[in-house]
Amino acid sequence: MDFEPWWLIFVPILFALGWIAARVDIRQMLSETRNLPDSYFKGLNFLLNEEPDRAIDAFVEVAKLDPETTELHFALGSLFRRRGEMERAIRVHQSLLSRADLPQEDREHAQHEIAQDFLKAGMLDRAEQAFEIVQESRFAIPAVRALIRIYESEHDWPRAIDAVKRLRALIDEPVPQLVHYQCERAQSAMAIKPPDIQAANEALDAADNAARALLGQTQGQASEARIAMLRASLARLTQNPERERVYLESVLTIAPEYASLVAADILQLYRTAGRQVEGLKVLKNHYMRHPSLDMFNVVFRELRSQEGYTPAWTFAREALRAHPSLLGLDRLLEAELASSDTPAEAGASLGSDLGLLRSLIHKHTQRLDRYSCKVCGFEARHFYWQCPGCNSWETYEPRRLEELK
Repeated sequence: MDFEPWWLIFVPILFALGWIAARVDIRQMLSETRNLPDSYFKGLNFLLNEEPDRAIDAFVEVAKLDPETTELHFALGSLFRRRGEMERAIRVHQSLLSRADLPQEDREHAQHEIAQDFLKAGMLDRAEQAFEIVQESRFAIPAVRALIRIYESEHDWPRAIDAVKRLRALIDEPVPQLVHYQCERAQSAMAIKPPDIQAANEALDAADNAARALLGQTQGQASEARIAMLRASLARLTQNPERERVYLESVLTIAPEYASLVAADILQLYRTAGRQVEGLKVLKNHYMRHPSLDMFNVVFRELRSQEGYTPAWTFAREALRAHPSLLGLDRLLEAELASSDTPAEAGASLGSDLGLLRSLIHKHTQRLDRYSCKVCGFEARHFYWQCPGCNSWETYEPRRLEELK
């Protein structure tokens, strides 16, 4: 296509249009800037000078002078919540909700924000009510998740289970803690007087179903071990020791890492049935395949009781040589000092020497004789399915601190 000279007339026209557009934008920007309160610029200045507290006070003043600044209200409320100033955060969001002209979308946002304020402030009843209001809004998923946390902290397991079902209807994702909610429901049914056997059975069946639904996703050994242990407890309540033993022994197969939690109970059932030799063989074979500190302690004590000094110490020497452990040695010495059949040829001063050695070792092993949460590091002498520190599930290894190092 050939160039036509008369096209040049468009060049100054385009420049003129650009100049006019720029002048209009500048005037509009200047007009909007003049409408902004001085407190807004003071707040920005304080932020640039790294004075966040004074900046917040300035922005609060802006929010008071111009109630239309909803985004600024949301930003301030969120900031107050992160800083732990819950009263101020709640007041900011309440001021938004009190506005009759607030658009529905912003009202739902403010309702969700104030629900989070109540939750962080520990006002669980008000948080629950606030989250329930936004269950039909775009905040439905975070609201239901928050309700699950609330019901869990209140140990309201039936409502927590219902909330999980609502969440599954909204989003297709696994909820591993559902297994434990059903287990907690079963445990509660067994704890009442008299125990509600039917309710406990139904809860454990539901726990099994939840565990199967998680198969191949996030399911671990912990859930299977807990279900088996609770079924054993149920068998004990119905006075069925053989069934109790079968469930406890199943833990050795389906969740070998958790065998130490049931070893003593398995041995006691064998002992009650007059089959303690067989029980010792079962646990000793398991220890050889899956060595652990607590299992070592159970096997050593039973060997000491059934076969005496020499076989028990032979086992202990081999075990500690393969898996050196101060805590294991401490427990071994404790069991030896509690026994009264130490051979005379071992020496008259053996008892006092062992007592001195044990007291020295015990001072160093006390801090190692604990379970620890993988998430928050909370340490406890007892094993928990749910961490008392961070409320996470299945975060305790069934091994002592020394074994994890």
